[in-house]
Amino acid sequence: MDDSAGQGTGQDTARDAGQDAADGTPGSAPEPLQKRRAAVGRQARHTLSRSAWGDTIRERLAWLTEAGAEVHDLDEPADFYGNRIVAALEEQVAALLGTEAAAFFPTGTMAQQVALRCWAARTGDPRVALHALSHPEVHERHALSRVGGLRPVRVGSGPRLPTAAEIRDLGEPFGALMLELPLRDAGFVLPTWEELTEVVEAARERDAVVHFDGARLWECTEHFGRPLQEIAGLADSVYVSFYKSLGGFGGAALAGPRTLVEEARIWRHRYGGMVFQQFPTALSALVGLDRELPRLPEYVRHARVVATALREGFAAAGVPWARVNPERPHTHEFQVWLPYEPEVVAEAAVRQAAETSVLLFAGPWGSAGPGIACTEVTVGAAGLEWTPEDVHAAVQAFTDLLPRP
Repeated sequence: MDDSAGQGTGQDTARDAGQDAADGTPGSAPEPLQKRRAAVGRQARHTLSRSAWGDTIRERLAWLTEAGAEVHDLDEPADFYGNRIVAALEEQVAALLGTEAAAFFPTGTMAQQVALRCWAARTGDPRVALHALSHPEVHERHALSRVGGLRPVRVGSGPRLPTAAEIRDLGEPFGALMLELPLRDAGFVLPTWEELTEVVEAARERDAVVHFDGARLWECTEHFGRPLQEIAGLADSVYVSFYKSLGGFGGAALAGPRTLVEEARIWRHRYGGMVFQQFPTALSALVGLDRELPRLPEYVRHARVVATALREGFAAAGVPWARVNPERPHTHEFQVWLPYEPEVVAEAAVRQAAETSVLLFAGPWGSAGPGIACTEVTVGAAGLEWTPEDVHAAVQAFTDLLPRP
């Protein structure tokens, strides 16, 4: 597995599986096309990212045994309800983020819901201010309110994080502000460091706690020009994912003050998150922290090279209204928008890979509006091999398969 941070590992399950989300997220290709895309993805010689989520169980176990031996003693007894390797992972995450403690969770959805309900009990206010495009609002079927008894209050507008002025001017009080860094559904966008610190200060002026949905926080250091500890240190608590960005088998962690984390452990048990043994997931997370985390800044820098080359390639090919969002990616993931129906560009992407073994767009395409298709691009280890000239050539070959709009 040469690129565990590739396309697929950084996508939500519904979109990875090619399912049409019923909650307003863009749909993806029909199942036959999805299966073809998976097949050409495994066979492509040249791709911007290469994930292992579609590998066989035997392949995944072989990788875990080989890579895991480099980061942990495999002769140590396996974990038992969160001890040993799981506890070691928690200690490493707390050290990386500069927090007093961290707790392992089987899913990020559970970790984040538990964090916010714990804060609500402490502040006495169940209202959580968050952006309309944030993960709990778009992907969790209203679980904050239906399961956690919390009350989401939307703040901010447009494809960006809320501003300090919007926080100060919000007409309704709130006990916690949740910020998704980066905001995935807006194009993996981030504020500037100055904007982020101002937003946090504005929330504190209103006596609110600040929680970071940092599923992809690992990717943010290059954009902010700050180490992880300084970024996480702005918030009262932060959740991080082990499969997004890092290529682990799954899992997440909630990090923050020791008393909050201990309370979260109780709620983890109540939510059914006390899994008997989790060593495969924990071991894969340790591998990701060792192998992928140090390389993410390099991926981000090269993603900007690729994004520029994509814009140039579509302009040279005469495709009107082709967009890369954001133009200069904030992380190693970004969106591409093209003036076609999703099924048209999805078919072209699969045909290109099947005929040339070059997979330019590895992910599903969804609708971003009438006649506008959108996909997410991840640049990982495999993408580092691509020169601007490679991207230009791939774009030309891809557009040759498209009808002129």
